[in-house]
Amino acid sequence: MIASKPIYHHRSSLVKQVLAAMVQNCPLDASPNKSCNQPWTTDSVSEVLRSIPRLFFQSPRSIGRQKGFRHRSPLKQRNLYQEPNKFHRYRDPTSWVETQFGFSHNEMTCREMACVLARGNRLRVLWEFLHEMARKGGNGVVTTATITCLMKVLGEEGLANQALAAFYRMKQFHCKPDVYAYNTIIYALCRVGNFRKARFLLEQMELPGFRCPPDTFTYTILIGSYCKYSLQTGCRKAVRRRLWEANHLFRIMLFKGFVPDVVTYNCLIDGCCKTYRIERALELFDDMNKRGCVPNRVTYNSFIRYYSAVNEIDKAVDKLCKMKEMNHGIPTTSSYTPIIHALCETGRILEARDFLIELVDGGSVPREYTYKVVCDSLRSAGEANMLGDELRGRIENGIENRYKQVMKVKPIMTHRISL
Repeated sequence: MIASKPIYHHRSSLVKQVLAAMVQNCPLDASPNKSCNQPWTTDSVSEVLRSIPRLFFQSPRSIGRQKGFRHRSPLKQRNLYQEPNKFHRYRDPTSWVETQFGFSHNEMTCREMACVLARGNRLRVLWEFLHEMARKGGNGVVTTATITCLMKVLGEEGLANQALAAFYRMKQFHCKPDVYAYNTIIYALCRVGNFRKARFLLEQMELPGFRCPPDTFTYTILIGSYCKYSLQTGCRKAVRRRLWEANHLFRIMLFKGFVPDVVTYNCLIDGCCKTYRIERALELFDDMNKRGCVPNRVTYNSFIRYYSAVNEIDKAVDKLCKMKEMNHGIPTTSSYTPIIHALCETGRILEARDFLIELVDGGSVPREYTYKVVCDSLRSAGEANMLGDELRGRIENGIENRYKQVMKVKPIMTHRISL
């Protein structure tokens, strides 16, 4: 244990030197000490590769990169030919490590390098790299897990068609797709709204004797995507159609003998609550309890948001109390925020203050906007001093610490709300 510490610190310092050289666009030969005896390992190379996307190409869909600070824009299929070349040039550290230290890729570093090229939209270089790795390392370097991870990254970048092409090119690398690969490509297609191709893959999996039959997670992906995608359409007919498809898939899932889990129920309940179908949501909640599926905090939060939005605050408070009484979850900021906002809008400011104090006493930190709404409501009612200096200090220190933590992950953020 003691002997391994200098190796770990040396590896971390070596990785930091290389990353600093890449950020400063300095020659890599002058960064690490070449006199080290085989300093590069699989872990150190993987650590460098995992740090490249965070330092060089941040996702344009990040909340800190958009005009609005509360919601992400819907993911759409991108066309790389119509986009300007926004790829940041950087020196590839793996080729330098290969030539200087004789490092050879394995399955882990190959997967990390493929993800880096996918996030940088260098698809032609990506396939050339994978073919070269398959030729050098055989079948043990480019595996099914490598292509599956690549499809996941392409789907997150809005390149669902390219992810589908990667799925069909598995045979070139002698890889056989498993149920996790099917679930990944189905989710990537659903995120950009290509439900026709996703249903085609599901029907293929449902064929008798197929080597990769669907599981509960496969149906949950489609049900959740139907509910989420229906909320992004401005047409009521499209909303009804998507929710009908979600409920139809849920019934097919039960007919085939699959047992829905809490995530499946949460997707349907949330979709019904956000489209004001509270009767169907309560029916699903009762069915959930009859089947022995224990609801969690996400389940109750859907009802709390609905009752707060339709100005039935007492029912929202009852759901919050029931969640704590049944020990079905610990209320957090997402549980208290809708109730506090609804109370402030209806003029019940003292109750909103009590819930804010209960939120802070429970160990959570309110959002900046929620804290600002309560302060403004108390100030307009002439009760600005009812929170107390000690409570204000706790809340503002918690918000400041959370902001610093987020800044470490997302250096570029929008302007903060003045307290």
